Amino acid sequence: MTSLLPDSLAETLLADARRDGIGKYVVGALITDEGGRVLLLRRRADDFLGGLWELPSGGLEPGERLVDALCREVLEETGLTVTEVTGHAGSFDYASRSERRTRQFTFTVTVRATGPITLTEHDDATWADPRGLPAVSDETRALIAG
Repeated sequence: MTSLLPDSLAETLLADARRDGIGKYVVGALITDEGGRVLLLRRRADDFLGGLWELPSGGLEPGERLVDALCREVLEETGLTVTEVTGHAGSFDYASRSERRTRQFTFTVTVRATGPITLTEHDDATWADPRGLPAVSDETRALIAG
């Protein structure tokens, strides 16, 4: 995997989050296809924020690097392998189900498709046109818009 995510950027992002009193860290992947569509996953109806479409994302494990968590989460949630991290798309804060202050660091990535998308935590996946997104959060909409 090629990464254009310097360790210094990752350290700065995490240091800023700690300074801001953030208690939980999440990584998200902005994956686009050759047509410019973005991969979105729909949260199960019985899950926190059920029915909402989101980018592939998930929490950091203790001691895990941002880039490693990003690759792991994309693989776990979609079956796709990250081949390159191309940039930091942005970050946003929210309250998790447990009401912990959470910051999601979202990165643009390229992936190698080895077959269909394999869902493990969501009930649907779609390649959405950025001009006609389904129900996504305002934060996700802003990240996709750039």
